[in-house]
Amino acid sequence: MGFSVNTNVGAMAALQNLSSTTSQLSTTQNRINTGLKVASTKDDSASYAIAQKLRGDMGGLSAVSSSLSRAKSVVDVATAGAEQISDIVNQMKEKAYEASDAGVDADSRTAINKDFVALRDQITTIVNASDFNGTNLLKASGGGSVSALQSLQDGVAGGTWNPDSLTVANQGLDLGGSVITVGAAGDVSSQPNAQTMVDTLTTTQKNLATVLGTLGSASRKIDAQSSFTSKLSDTIEGGIGNLVDADLAKESAKLQALQVKQQLGVQALSIANQAPQSITSLFR
Repeated sequence: MGFSVNTNVGAMAALQNLSSTTSQLSTTQNRINTGLKVASTKDDSASYAIAQKLRGDMGGLSAVSSSLSRAKSVVDVATAGAEQISDIVNQMKEKAYEASDAGVDADSRTAINKDFVALRDQITTIVNASDFNGTNLLKASGGGSVSALQSLQDGVAGGTWNPDSLTVANQGLDLGGSVITVGAAGDVSSQPNAQTMVDTLTTTQKNLATVLGTLGSASRKIDAQSSFTSKLSDTIEGGIGNLVDADLAKESAKLQALQVKQQLGVQALSIANQAPQSITSLFR
C-alpha cells in the first residue's frame, strides 16, 4: 500500500484495539467496584432475571422467618403457662386428698380449702397472663390462630397452624368440656366435695398432659421449620452469588494485564500517528 496522509490504517487499527482494551478495563473496574459480574441486565439479561427472581424468593423467606419467630414466642409463652398450671393442679390435688381424709377436723379442712381456692384462682391469672403480642393460646378467645408454619411455594407464603387451646371462662375455671374441669366455685370445704374434686383434678391432669404434648410438638415443629427456612435461605443466597458475583482474584489479575495492554496501546497509537511524518522526508 502506498504512503498516504489521508488514510492512516495503522493508526485506525491501533485506535480500535485501544478502544477495545479501554472498554474491557472499564468492565473489569466496575466488577471490582461492585463485586458483581452481573450488576445489571446489560451485563447478562438471563442471569440478571434469574437472580432477581431468587432475590424475591429471599424476601418471602425473610417474612416466613419473622413469622416463625413470632409463633415460637407465642408457643413458648403458652407452654410456660400450661406447665405452671400443671404444677398448680398437682398441688390442688394434694390439697383435695388432704381434705378428703375423714379424720381432718373442721378448722384444718377450712385452712386446706383456703389454700385450694387460692390455687384455683391462680390458674385464671396465669391463663390471662399467658399472652404474647395479643395472642393467647390458653384462651379460646385469645387469638389462638398463629400464622406460623409457612412454606414458600411459587413465591407465596401460606399455611396456618391452630393448636388446641385451653378454654377458661372469663368468670373463672369453667365448666363444660374445657381442659380445666374444675368449676369456678369448686372447693374442698367438705369431705364429699374433696373426694369428688380428686376425680375432677385427675381428669384435668389428663387434659393438661394432652395440651402440653400438643404445645411441645408444635414448638419442635416450628424449630424444625425455622432451621429449614434458614438453610433454604442460605442456599438460595449462595445460588445468587454463583450467578452474579465476580471472582475478584481473577478480575484483579485481568486488571493488571489490561492496564499494561492499555499503556502499550497508547504507545502503538502514538507510533502509528507519527508514520505520516516520514512522508515529508520525500520532499526534502
